[in-house]
Amino acid sequence: MGTLEQARLWVRQARRIAVLTGAGVSAESGVPTFRDAQTGIWANLRPEDLATEEAFRRNPRRVWDWYAQRRENLRDAQPNAGHAALAEFQQRHPGRMTIITQNVDRLHQKAGSTGVLALHGDLFENRWLHPCLKSDLYGGAGGGCDPAAAEPGRPPYCAECRNLVRPAVVWFGEALPEDALSAAEHAAGTCNLMLVVGTSGVVYPAAGLAHLARDSGAHVVVLNPEPTDLDQAAHLRIAGPSAQWLPLLLAEP
Repeated sequence: MGTLEQARLWVRQARRIAVLTGAGVSAESGVPTFRDAQTGIWANLRPEDLATEEAFRRNPRRVWDWYAQRRENLRDAQPNAGHAALAEFQQRHPGRMTIITQNVDRLHQKAGSTGVLALHGDLFENRWLHPCLKSDLYGGAGGGCDPAAAEPGRPPYCAECRNLVRPAVVWFGEALPEDALSAAEHAAGTCNLMLVVGTSGVVYPAAGLAHLARDSGAHVVVLNPEPTDLDQAAHLRIAGPSAQWLPLLLAEP
């Protein structure tokens, strides 16, 4: 039995499937990786200059403007055939597949996937830099007003306590969202099959989900054009782009 046929058999047999996706899936839709996005006036800046709390506190306008440019560049990005194959499988088989992503671009959701666990946050959402000191006038999260009601600025801010609005993404040195990580660990620990798609497998704790799945008895399939750090944890490896292979892997028999 060939590699694809074996993987398709495992898909058919699995009661629960967990899918971990990384930057490679979005790259196939033309979305630059974090470092590839550092072009133009941002080219000489380090990640520590753009994606840490310290960088934001040191130069909030520069960091805000960089994320504003990323948002603008991604607004017209469209899901590719890999995103669509995952969404269509979910629609055909409600409750069987959980999508866990390290991407912050909403392309899975745009393709129609539901219940997406975004481990690294959402580029198009905002939150306060720290819990707002203002009383709950708007009933917003974080013990204060809704960031959408903040005063306009680069970045927006609270007119009363001067708290700053920041992108709701996970910066270097920050913990992953507790609820999303807990749900992802549950999905990895209880699945029969994990698909690891478009990720190099070097970023933890996300990469640890593949090891958790294998240790819990699941089959693990890595789908990526290049070798990854998770290949040793995989039962099968499919070399190639997700937009090409996911539709074949998830197609009905």
